[in-house]
Amino acid sequence: MAVITISRQFGAGGITLGKMIAEKMGYTFADSDIIQRVAKEANVSTEWIESFEKEAGSKLSRFISSMVSKRWLDRVLSDERGYLDEQIYLDYLVLIVAQFADEGDVVILGRGSQYILNDHPDAVHILLVDQFENRVKFMMKQYDMPQKKAERMVANEDRRRLSLFKRLGKSDYDNPQLYHLVLNMGRLDLDTARDMVCELVASQLKEEVA
Repeated sequence: MAVITISRQFGAGGITLGKMIAEKMGYTFADSDIIQRVAKEANVSTEWIESFEKEAGSKLSRFISSMVSKRWLDRVLSDERGYLDEQIYLDYLVLIVAQFADEGDVVILGRGSQYILNDHPDAVHILLVDQFENRVKFMMKQYDMPQKKAERMVANEDRRRLSLFKRLGKSDYDNPQLYHLVLNMGRLDLDTARDMVCELVASQLKEEVA
């Protein structure tokens, strides 16, 4: 069983490519599923999680470097909390990402999964990058979005991502050494990128069997 994490610059095609890889490999694509599981464990709505994540760059001040806190380990998961704060969110996020990884055969999109699963023996980490202009064009084409709106969205998400990782004490999120494969989506089409990832994962699985 393999675990594929996809980190990306916003607009580089992470969702689209992740779904394509999952479909070809017969894997689960974990994006909104993560939100649903965190919401269920924290006993809050999925809308709350979504709005919380949108504000992550300004609300989060600690990261997953300490992983699951001892304070959280003393909690009972079935406790009807109905409340979410920064540390609770991070604790549940680590738990849920780890659960998906344990289940295997999954493509996990973002949410610091490259850090959470850094030492996971079955994980393959992918990073997607592209120039700002290309990412704007991708959003316009893929989501039928006006140019000005696409430019604002990509710029805002870039700032949010930078702010988030700075606050989380992580400045190396684009460091290629964190990843098995870095794909420049300005030089690759989606089908080629999908095939490259699938071939890499297949070769990793063969090595494990051997």
